[in-house]
Amino acid sequence: MRILGLDIGSKTIGVAISDPLGWTAQGITTIRRTKKEQDLEEIKKICKEYSVETIVIGLPKNMNGTIGESGEKVLEFSERIKEETELKVEMWDERLTTVAAHKAMLEADLSRSKRKKIVDKIAAIYILQGYLDRLSNR
Repeated sequence: MRILGLDIGSKTIGVAISDPLGWTAQGITTIRRTKKEQDLEEIKKICKEYSVETIVIGLPKNMNGTIGESGEKVLEFSERIKEETELKVEMWDERLTTVAAHKAMLEADLSRSKRKKIVDKIAAIYILQGYLDRLSNR
């Protein structure tokens, strides 16, 4: 059972995948966004390659829990992903995942240019790992 984690941004999509047992999340790539159709094709290709059963998508919320403009865009794109892949799609509150990703990379002493290249992939790992941890605590 593989689960895909996505951190959807306006310019990139961070991608993480679970191990076959669903215990750990590993970052696999960052998709540079071009057109929605091409972005969807990339996601579908990854789903097929890893035999994905569920997709977890980070939902950007405001700190007060409301959904703003970026959250609405992610929800809209998530619906397209669900329609195109015909897979189960779950939303995950992603507040502070990018902050946590930046903090982890700073602690690892990565240069600014390296951090910029992988921040979305790291955020996708945090989103997916949070989801996996919740599943294992049930």
